[in-house]
Amino acid sequence: MKLDVFPDIDVHLRKSAQARQFTLRVSSLDGKVSLTTPLFVNTHQINAFLKEKEPWLRKRRSEVQTSVEVTFGTVLPVMGRDILVERHAGRGVTLSANKIHVPDKSGTPAVQVAVFLKQYASRLLSIKATHYAKKLGVSYSKLSLKDARSRWGSCSDRGALMFSWRLVMAPPEVLDYVAAHEVAHLRHMDHSDRFWTEVENLFGNYKKQKRWLQENGSKLHRYQFSN
Repeated sequence: MKLDVFPDIDVHLRKSAQARQFTLRVSSLDGKVSLTTPLFVNTHQINAFLKEKEPWLRKRRSEVQTSVEVTFGTVLPVMGRDILVERHAGRGVTLSANKIHVPDKSGTPAVQVAVFLKQYASRLLSIKATHYAKKLGVSYSKLSLKDARSRWGSCSDRGALMFSWRLVMAPPEVLDYVAAHEVAHLRHMDHSDRFWTEVENLFGNYKKQKRWLQENGSKLHRYQFSN
């Protein structure tokens, strides 16, 4: 249910039997506010908690970056570099040093850019995953791409690898790290010390790339490619 404590902010309330305390969250993707509370709390307690947290709440929401609709003239990251979406008279989408060229007659450049980036990501991740699998002496059953918001990659118990295609927007070494991370799961289906040692054996020191995703990954989701 929605709470109307603030005239300009919707707070989505969820009461849970498992909750032992108040948990207030602001989505880094869209600024949506959610509050989880124990079952037996009253409206007065909820309102008092939110009023106390109002300064933090408004500060956190102000830090959420607004979404960007991709169109001609948009600048978006590709392999960690700022790339301008530009019209051109040719056929097909092409990428140069600092521009992504989209046919001039395209009424929906966002769709064409998204298709191009997904294909680009597929090629790069296939190369990287195959490289690390050979290095580890294992194989994967298939590789797929999704626009996942909760994770950058996954590995199933059947050896299927999944990656977020938005990794192609991150710096190359970040994409490289995620490929190594998921391939390491082909041998260790956990996050044990042995797993992290395997990642380091495959990729090298991964802490900088892991931290980059933690600090900057959500920004890649601000770019909208819908019609």
